[in-house]
Amino acid sequence: MRVKNLPLWIVVMTKEFTEALRDKRTLGMLLMLTLVYPAVIGLILHNMIDRGTRTGKAGIALAVIGGAQAPTLLAQLREKSVKVVDPGPLDEADIQALLREKKVVGVLRLDPEFGHYYAEVRPAPLALWFDSSAGSREQRLEVESILRDYANGVAGARLEAHGVSPAVLSPLRLERYDTAGGGAGSSGRIGTMLGMFFVPVFLFGLSMAIDSTAGERERRSLEVLMAQPMRARELVVGKWLAASALAAIGLALELSVAHAILSALPLEEIGLSWRLGLPMLAVVIAAALPLCLFVGALQVAMAMNSKTFKEAQASATLVTVLPMVPLLAIPMLDLSTQPWMYAVPVLSNQTMLQSVASHQALGALPWVLTCAVPLLLAWAAVAFAARRMRSEQYVMGI
Repeated sequence: MRVKNLPLWIVVMTKEFTEALRDKRTLGMLLMLTLVYPAVIGLILHNMIDRGTRTGKAGIALAVIGGAQAPTLLAQLREKSVKVVDPGPLDEADIQALLREKKVVGVLRLDPEFGHYYAEVRPAPLALWFDSSAGSREQRLEVESILRDYANGVAGARLEAHGVSPAVLSPLRLERYDTAGGGAGSSGRIGTMLGMFFVPVFLFGLSMAIDSTAGERERRSLEVLMAQPMRARELVVGKWLAASALAAIGLALELSVAHAILSALPLEEIGLSWRLGLPMLAVVIAAALPLCLFVGALQVAMAMNSKTFKEAQASATLVTVLPMVPLLAIPMLDLSTQPWMYAVPVLSNQTMLQSVASHQALGALPWVLTCAVPLLLAWAAVAFAARRMRSEQYVMGI
């Protein structure tokens, strides 16, 4: 029987999709992931920007003990916008207590014999105390850079005083020219975050996929559907497309929210880039539709291969974790983009979005692999699910 001359798989898809929209749990999960997930990523990036620009905005506070022995060093520190604080004589315990207050990036203590050693042209002892857990690594490295520049300046002045050019200590002069754009140079750092935008695809339609298969079998409502004059493949296709449609809607909303958040952040402050227009964003979403089809088919197939509803939930959890492995492994291994990456679902979408966001040119092969491989895998999963649906043992839960 056909309703309004529609194919039966469309009737099943409409039924499952309508029931999912009536489920407050499904809608709550959809809204939470599409709004909260990009907001969390935006908050992380905002904190990175705040830490990266904190030095330039607030300057560096450095406690210096015995600084009167090196007035030129103090002058150079102040010239580099370092706020020099004189805490007076402190022992080791007092220095640790001062660092725990996190009001200074470190404590620079000049040895009492600093001036004597300096006058005798011997290495003058000084110590830099810091707390590596205070989150001020960039500021500390800047202080260390100023100290190195000061030491090099003193060494050059001494050489000139003895009639030796400081150039003898620098036989090479290296000039660096970075031809990569801002987005290309930062692709490794933002790549993992971009890839995480595709992980929720495994959660958007998960509840529907499990409930419409393993759930209906436990409630014995699947037997009623199988009694209708329709083929098993039509029933599976309807459930598959309903779960995939929910995943596609969730992904489109999530990427749109993420685009609005990333476009508003000054990512250039930390060397990142997000130069993605709305037309290209639509292309990226369209290229991710095969991923949604694959995820929906995989979840339906795994749920139908499970004996119980709880077993289906456990299998779905494993499927959700697996795509995160290459997303985390590729940046950690510092691998360059290779053609095979576009044949791995989720990783291919991450690599593509990363390249498009930084305006890197893509050939035809990446687009073909990104779309074709998930479609082939989806077809295989649907065929497996249809075969399971034709099994009386599965339907009867034997």
